[in-house]
Order: sequence, then structure tokens, then C-alpha cells
Amino acid sequence: MYVLFAASPMLVTSQGGEKRVCPEKGEEEEGDLPPKRPRVQNDQKNGGQSHQDEEEEPEGNGSEGEDGEEDGETFADMMKHGLTEVDVGILKFVSDHEGFSGILKERYSDFVVHEINKQGKTVQLDDLSIPPEVEQQQTDESDVLTEEQKQQLGELQLFKNKEGNVSIEVEDDTKEKRTLIHKAIKTQFPGLETKTEEREGHKFIVAYHAAGKKALAAPRKHSWPKKRGSFCHFVLYKENKDTMDAINVLSKFLRLRPNLFSYMGTKDKRAITVQEIAVLKITAERLAHLNKCLMNFKLGNFCYKNHPLKLGELQGNHFTVVIRNISGTQEQVQQAMTSLKETGFINYYGMQRFGTTAVPTHQVGRKSWWQNCETLLFVFSEKGYLVRCREEWAKTQDPEAALKKLPIKRCVEGQLLRGLSMYGKKNIITAFGLIPRNNRLMYIHSYQSVVWNTMVSRRIEAFGLKAVEGDLVLRGGTAHHLTAEEAESHSIHDIVMPLPGFDVIYPSHHVGKGYREMLSADGLDIDNMRHKVKDYSLAGAYRRVIIRPSDVSWEVIQYDDPKISLVHTDVEKLEDKPAPVFNTEGKYRALRMEFSLPPSTYATMAIREVLKMDTSIKNQTQLNTTWLN
Repeated sequence: MYVLFAASPMLVTSQGGEKRVCPEKGEEEEGDLPPKRPRVQNDQKNGGQSHQDEEEEPEGNGSEGEDGEEDGETFADMMKHGLTEVDVGILKFVSDHEGFSGILKERYSDFVVHEINKQGKTVQLDDLSIPPEVEQQQTDESDVLTEEQKQQLGELQLFKNKEGNVSIEVEDDTKEKRTLIHKAIKTQFPGLETKTEEREGHKFIVAYHAAGKKALAAPRKHSWPKKRGSFCHFVLYKENKDTMDAINVLSKFLRLRPNLFSYMGTKDKRAITVQEIAVLKITAERLAHLNKCLMNFKLGNFCYKNHPLKLGELQGNHFTVVIRNISGTQEQVQQAMTSLKETGFINYYGMQRFGTTAVPTHQVGRKSWWQNCETLLFVFSEKGYLVRCREEWAKTQDPEAALKKLPIKRCVEGQLLRGLSMYGKKNIITAFGLIPRNNRLMYIHSYQSVVWNTMVSRRIEAFGLKAVEGDLVLRGGTAHHLTAEEAESHSIHDIVMPLPGFDVIYPSHHVGKGYREMLSADGLDIDNMRHKVKDYSLAGAYRRVIIRPSDVSWEVIQYDDPKISLVHTDVEKLEDKPAPVFNTEGKYRALRMEFSLPPSTYATMAIREVLKMDTSIKNQTQLNTTWLN
């Protein structure tokens, strides 16, 4: 019995660091099931964020300790053995221009993403005001707290109060007055909880930090106006944090469960991103107060609607990308960007689809269930804190004993060991079920992706950039083989290639036979892609071979300070900070480009076409290290 597995996504570069007030993480939320019917992959789960280069957000793969610090080898050391583009089938280019070098995401501010909503409007943060209906409510509630009390509560909220609580005496003791104070504290200072205490005949309201399970408990229900939409939609601006981490931080401060939030797509960590979020029955006022205590976040453009957001319903994303320290001449840049604008790029799945572990992790997908256990529990040994666990497993193959050696239980290895302990080693399929569903689905999708990349490279190698007999096109959502005559009236931009599955057809030329050969070599039967476990039974999908970006523009920038920001962000505009001023001559040169992509396409693959350079984290880490040294 075989199942397809690979591993979690990765970032494009390794440098980072972030500042935040609340270091804790909440529970991660699992995504929706992928559609079971074949479809064009341009509007599906997680909105592709154009996948702003990060399609799915699985639970941690044992990569972080409880304090967020990595154990064992440094990330750069680990990536010495990391994947390259060749490993995952990324081999070809569209144009014949001469490539040049450059540093991608040397700073997270070099990669800015604005979501494009389903109406085709680019989402921007340009208004921090509260809708008028709520503004009056804010004034009424704020009057019950003195300025001194607000200062004390603000210090408590930011963990600057050594006593750990603030007591407010209720002078005019009525239930209505106490209710107003309770509500004012919770609304204006998210993250604080309140209780009433009686001391020597006097009533006090005590504010303190919610903690542990209580922080995630459902908030007390307050009246919600019938005429107001149930969902507060807002624009989230974030720096150097992925979408799920951001949702978890908001959840902690608002004392909500993460699944009350909805969004159209996940966004990468190492970037500045702007996207729309919706939350159920939380006022704009409460959300706006988070701007006072959260760093690297900004919330605005509040409005109320009667519906949440759904994964995949965006039209795409608009990217502003800075490639630093470029070596290309003005003519090379002109040729490269003109080709990107007029022809496009091969729609490969980007490197972050295939994981950050030292082992080529998509190869796990070729193994049997027991081999997958052995691989997850023994082969992935780059993390220092897993060493004792893996040693115990290698020695005894006792899941309970190995689990006791694991300091962090919620990683993938810990969940698999717990499953083996609960269900026994003879019931491996059920044991794998304890691994978060997002992870399990990503393992499958990752293997499908490397097959797609490999077959598309073969297709481009064999036939170039023209439609040929036997290629596939979509007609009304159904795939159709082109005849020789029909091929004359189609272009490469019409051609799709399938991800392997039980409900797709394959090209009728020799590249189609390559699918069967590749899966057969991996011990998989292309004619038997269904599985008794529904999650591992995929219909397949169709994906366009070439993507042509829209709204393409570019300029070459001269600068002297390698640390200077080269993009004018939404927050800087709100704060009336001046836009960056560039020199006519400078020590360094950067290519600043803008373009829009549909969902489920990778911006790094567009950049790869421009630079003609390996975008793997291994290569980018080496480039960063060389330049900084």
C-alpha cells in the first residue's frame, strides 16, 4: 500500500527577525478540503495569494522550540544540503535573454504584496478611522475611565505593570456603572479580563491579563445591533509574519478562537503584505485598539458586512519586488522585463512548495506507510532537539518511549508517535490521521507538484512555446486534446497540463506517457489513484503552462545604503512619511518591479524568469552571505 507524501513550505530567503509584544502562538487552524473535481488551478484553496509564494500553512513540522528559537544547526548550515530547482523539476526558461544576478528578499520590505479582491480592486490600507455608528459608542464608554486609569491599563496591557493588575474603585456603585467599566476596559484594552471584588465594603473592578485556556475561551456575548452586518471586514497590514501567525496573535489579544477569522488567501512571512480579513461579531472599535499595542501590524478600512470571506475568492495579488545588487546592464534588464510582460513565465510550483528540510522531502511521497514512519521519525535529523527522540526510536521502535524523549509534543513527529502509541504499529493509516490534515494534504500536493514541474519541463523541451497536436486545452472546464489543425489556432498560453489524479486526462503525445513512467518508477499506479482514505484520493487538476503577468512596470534604482528601504509602504503613506528618494548614481543598483498575478501562481517563478537564477533557499542564502560578507 502506498501514499503520496512530501513536506511543508519554505521561505525564499533565510534572514529575518521580528518585533512583537505578544510572543505566544495560538492553535493553528486547518484549511478546507480541496475540490474533488478537476479544475484549472487559478482560484483555489488559500487564494493562491498568487500564493505570494506560500500556498498552505501546515502546523509546525517540529521546526521551532517553544520560545521560537531554533535548536541545533543554524538555518544557513541546514540549507547547505537543501533542495535546488533541478531537484523538483524546475529546468526551463521562456526567453533567451542573458540572465543576471541579484539578491531576492535581502530585506523583508523588498517584497510587498497587495491582495486583489474579487471585484478586481487592489486592497490598500489607507483609512484607520472607525465607522460612524461605532464612534459614538467609543466616546460614551471612554468617559467612564479617567486618563490616569487609561494610562495604568495601557501599561498593564503592555506587560509594564509589575503588580500584574489594576484596581478601579466604583464610586457610584450601580450595576449599570460597573457594566460600563467592564465593557470599556475589555473594548479599549484587548487582552485584559476583568472581575468585581468587594474590599471593606467598597466595590472594585480588577483588570488583569487573561492567560492559558481562558484566553481562548469564547468572549461574553454583548448585544449586537440587528441592522449591523455580522462580520467586521478590515484590512490587515503586516510585516515579517505569515497569515496564520498574525491570526493567532489577533486571537490571543481579542480572546477569540482563530476560526472566527476568515480570509481569501495566505500570505508569506518574509514580506510586507496587505490583505482583507473578516471576523464574526467583533466591533471595529475593539480591532482599532489593537493598533496601540501590536508592533508590525496595522488594522484599518473597517466596515460591516453580512458574509465572511472565503478561501480562493480573490482575483490575485499585486507585487512590488526589489532585487538588490543586480549585475545586469540596462539593456539586459529591458530585455528581461519586456519578455516577462509580453510572453510571461513557466507556471512552475515554486521552491517553497517542497519544504525546508535537509532531505529532499517530496521523495517521502514515494514510500510505503511504514517507510514514511521511518523517514519522519529517523531520517529528518537536522534538528538538535529531535536527536534523543530519534535515537530512542531507532533503538526500540517504541512510540511511547520515543515520545517521552521529545520536548515539543505538537510537532509532526510528536503527533505521529502519539498516533502509533494509541493505535499500534499495525494501524499506521489511522496513526497518520493524527498528523494535522493540512500537513497530510500538503504532503500529497507536494508530490503532485514535482510531477507537474517535471512533465512541463519535458513538454517545453520537446515542443517549445507553441501549441502542438496532443496538447490539452480547456473548453467549458473540460479538458480537450488538440488536433493538428486546432493547434494552429491556439497559443502556448492556452495549454494546460494535469496534476496526476483519478479524474484527469493526459496529453496524447509522448509527454503524456511520461506521467505513467514517472509514477510507475515511484511504485504508483496512474490507473488506480483512488484511495480508501478519502484525503489521499485526489481527482487531479489542470494548470496553465505559461502565465503572463498584468500591470507590469519596472525601474532601475541607484542607492548607497544597503539598509535603506526602497518601497513606500501603506503605513508610511498614512503617517505622511516621504517616499524614498533615489540617487542618479550610487554604489549599488536595484531592480524594482511591479506586476499582478492570478491566484495559485508563484511570484518567485516570475522573478526566476527575469534573473535566470536558481531561486532555491540554498542558493539565495549563499548569495546573501557572499554579499553581506
